[in-house]
Amino acid sequence: MRVSVIITTANQPEWLAKVLWGYLLQTQRGFELVVADDGSGPEVACLLEAFRQREGMVIAHVWQPREGFRKCQILNQAILQARGEYLIFSDGDCVPDRDFVATHLGLARPGFGLSGGCIRLPMSLSQRLNEHDLFSGRCRLPSWLWQHGMRSLTGLRKLSLAGMGLGAWADFLTPTQATFNGHNASVWREDALRVNGFDERLVYGGLDREFGERLHHAGVRFRQVRHQAVCFHLEHARPYVNAAGWQQNRAIREATRRSKRVWTQHGIEQPGRVRPPVPLAG
Repeated sequence: MRVSVIITTANQPEWLAKVLWGYLLQTQRGFELVVADDGSGPEVACLLEAFRQREGMVIAHVWQPREGFRKCQILNQAILQARGEYLIFSDGDCVPDRDFVATHLGLARPGFGLSGGCIRLPMSLSQRLNEHDLFSGRCRLPSWLWQHGMRSLTGLRKLSLAGMGLGAWADFLTPTQATFNGHNASVWREDALRVNGFDERLVYGGLDREFGERLHHAGVRFRQVRHQAVCFHLEHARPYVNAAGWQQNRAIREATRRSKRVWTQHGIEQPGRVRPPVPLAG
């Protein structure tokens, strides 16, 4: 089965480099990486080319000019360009653990999506984390994280359970609802297309949940993998957050829930929009 990992980014090449090192170290090989780029400068394109040339990574770069926060638009372009039958979604500020892709792929089932979480690192540790920490594996040790400033007991416990092979047990027992979380989730490409992708009216704040709610209305059920598929979230500023955007998103999500809507009129397929050619598999 072909797998595409879609990660979003926007002018954060330093964080994206750490994320790419994480994907280079994956135990699962043969996946495609699709970088959905919401208007980054040339530094990101140069970074991706360096990883292609030096490390031999298969990376597709889908880019759009920066015109405000347009994550949904670039995600829809990435879905169309992805070659995989199965899509794993994450962000350019989330460093995957070594078995991140293997876990999503191994637990994929028709009619289901997977719902993961993240371990949030403080800014000091986000800045300190480097390729040597990743290659040595020491960043996966709760003791090392604590030593370097992490104080989230929830995150440390999550990592400890995963390290002891108890992730599946913890996911079975957790009261946390399985939802589509854009930093760590996976679905079948045909299901993403069945709901017409992401609603492009949405800005920051719950855009991923709205996508997941429509998938649920379409019959897709989500399984919890927050203790099995682990990624480390790098802290950063969020200048694009505003109250008006949250209010708009809440209204759209409420309408989606109330109407049990599956298809959005503001997604991949829109009147007058011409789809880009879908790349050939292989």
